[in-house]
Order: sequence, then C-alpha cells, then structure tokens
Amino acid sequence: MTRIFVYGTLKRGQPNHFRMMDAANGKAEFCGSAQTAEAFPLVIAGKYNIPFLLNVPGTGRRVRGEVYRVDAKMLAFLDDFENCPSMYQRTAVRLVAGDWTEPDGPAPGTGLEAFVYSTTAYQPDSLKLPMLENYDAYGSHGLVYALRESRQ
Repeated sequence: MTRIFVYGTLKRGQPNHFRMMDAANGKAEFCGSAQTAEAFPLVIAGKYNIPFLLNVPGTGRRVRGEVYRVDAKMLAFLDDFENCPSMYQRTAVRLVAGDWTEPDGPAPGTGLEAFVYSTTAYQPDSLKLPMLENYDAYGSHGLVYALRESRQ
C-alpha cells in the first residue's frame, strides 16, 4: 500500500471523492488529515476550474488535505486520472500529520511522507492567481468545478 496526499476534488465531500471509494478502481483507505510541511501554490485555474498544486516549493501556503493508503490498482487509476506523468507528476512530499484514524499512525504534528500529484506544466500567469490553503469545490470563490463527464 502506498500513501497518497490529496488536496483537491478527491477529498471527502468533494466532487471526485467517489472515484477513491469505487472498488472497481482499486482500494483506498482514509488515514487522516495532513498539511504540507512546505508552502506550495494551490490555485484554481482553466476553464474547468481545476485545483492545481504547482510544483514550486516555498511559494504559496502550506496546503491542507487528506492522506490515503492505496493499493497498486488504485495508484494506477490515480496516475491515469491525474494524467501522470504528462500533466501531473507523482512526487514525494513532506507532510505534518493532523488527526489520524490509523491506530499506529503518526501523532498530530509529526512528520511523514506521501506521494502527491503536482505539476510543472502550468501557465506562467498561474502564479498570479490566489493561492489557497484548503480547496473546496463549493467554496466562496464561486469557481464551479466541471466534472470530466460534463466537459465539452
């Protein structure tokens, strides 16, 4: 099982979370909440209002999200879903644990490592967009996320 840090539409309560829970895609177990140890730019961009984590460590804010343990099948699904490696790259990131559900998991405030999907393939103007600490597709930003199935 591999640890994955999700920060956008795959989190609980977000529009693509159902994909993480679909057994046909593989197995995903929620571990707990976490925050990046370093700042990163998390922006909403493009005509579909997609949350992008730009791979520019030290810029932006410390990003909050969730950690899952996924099997090889789910990891392959996520690589495909995130268009990895052409659009997103799966890289290791240092995190600080929040509330954890696994009994043998890290204590709050403890460091850990997981993979994250971030990108170096972004428009230069993306760094001028508002940088978020926590993404919510239904947030006050008013930028409605378009599910893949509804995109033209």
